[in-house]
Amino acid sequence: MRTHYHAGHRLVTWHPRGILDDALLDEIAYFTQTLEQISEGPFDRFTDLSGLEEIHLKIGHVFEIAEERKTAHAGLPQVKSAFYCDKIVGFGMARMYEALMEETSIDVRTFRVRSIAAAWLEVPPRVLDEIDNPETESFL
Repeated sequence: MRTHYHAGHRLVTWHPRGILDDALLDEIAYFTQTLEQISEGPFDRFTDLSGLEEIHLKIGHVFEIAEERKTAHAGLPQVKSAFYCDKIVGFGMARMYEALMEETSIDVRTFRVRSIAAAWLEVPPRVLDEIDNPETESFL
């Protein structure tokens, strides 16, 4: 999984690869929560699920993560979290998470077109690419 922080846009991007399972979902949630605690302010998020080969998630675990994220982010400033996936299963899982996060301080949206996600996040489309960029700081 590649993770980048785009300071000029206050945006963290994730590009997981391989298999998305409960353990990786927990890592992403933990990493996000840790960043929120040490960050000097709110930041938006972009997760590109198109590089996944398989998804092995327990549906109940997705509900648990959503509840944990709601609780952890309660009282913090509103942020945007965009999910992109060009595959039906990944898109469907992201849409379920979007529905679970309605009416929270994390505004989740799911996209099948990367450029539309970029427009919603108010960043240039190239920012959402996985390619290393001198304007970014890589975490993983």
